[in-house]
Amino acid sequence: MSNNSKNDLSPGDIAKRLNLISKVHGLEQAEKFFKGIPEAKIGFKIYAALLNCYAEHKSLEEAEVTMEKIKKLRPVHMTVCYNMMLKLYAQKGKHEKLDSLMQEMKEKDICNGATYTIRLNAYANSRDIEGMEKLLMQMEADPVATVDWYTYATAANGYMKVGIVEKASEMMKKSENSVNDQTRRTAYESLLTMHAAIGNKDEVYRLWNRCKNLRNSFNSSYLCMLSSLVKLDDIDGAEKILQEWESGNTRFDIRIPNLMITAYCKWGLFDKAEAYIKRLLDDGKELDGSTWDRLSSAYHTDNAMEKAVQTLKKATLGIRR
Repeated sequence: MSNNSKNDLSPGDIAKRLNLISKVHGLEQAEKFFKGIPEAKIGFKIYAALLNCYAEHKSLEEAEVTMEKIKKLRPVHMTVCYNMMLKLYAQKGKHEKLDSLMQEMKEKDICNGATYTIRLNAYANSRDIEGMEKLLMQMEADPVATVDWYTYATAANGYMKVGIVEKASEMMKKSENSVNDQTRRTAYESLLTMHAAIGNKDEVYRLWNRCKNLRNSFNSSYLCMLSSLVKLDDIDGAEKILQEWESGNTRFDIRIPNLMITAYCKWGLFDKAEAYIKRLLDDGKELDGSTWDRLSSAYHTDNAMEKAVQTLKKATLGIRR
């Protein structure tokens, strides 16, 4: 894009284009585009977009330089940029810098709900249970912090990482009690997956029944439930869920058959995997290369090399029928 063309765009439009170039063509092309922006156009919106590009590509040093330029502008809406840096520090394991930046935010009184959620996630992911518990107590007492189902699910995940199952279950119960109509399905799907991770089959089925009572059926719910039952090695339950999905009104989603085929292979039930694939083809369903690749990998693991090669050819050719 020429400088003349960029002169015709508002800073907001240029910022959107910068983010799009970064997503589609990569960081190098985004930087090249940025260098061609007229100096008079560059302000908070464009610098914030550039910061987002660096954050998404986890380019820490470049992000820090850009953040300093943003601070010098003293914009009103700074919190989103600070939060981007907090998240990047968390992803890179730079917890001292994270804490220092968050303290700076507190001094400037620019923290919001997302700020606390990012820090809580960082504590949970780094297995810092003491820090996580202390922050959670602060969040529960601070009206600025957003405490919802995701907050308690994050804490539950932190406890699960260190094997404190009782407290994880307690947090999951708090999480479930914090859902609302807008978040109910997403929350139930996440929580039943978490219960499966700690082997709590009864809770998985209880939450599944709640999911089913919600209006309309979603493939995402079936994927979560099926993967949970596979994790629990509940073969009969998985097959019943598959049958229920097939007889329902949801659109065909190859991810669900692929998950079941992987499960059959995991359980050594190759005959069932083959029979299911044949039934899908007979019903006119289109398979993708990954369907065959899953079966081929399982044959290879089982030392059935001839079958592995035959199936791999189908995966390579992308045979759908």
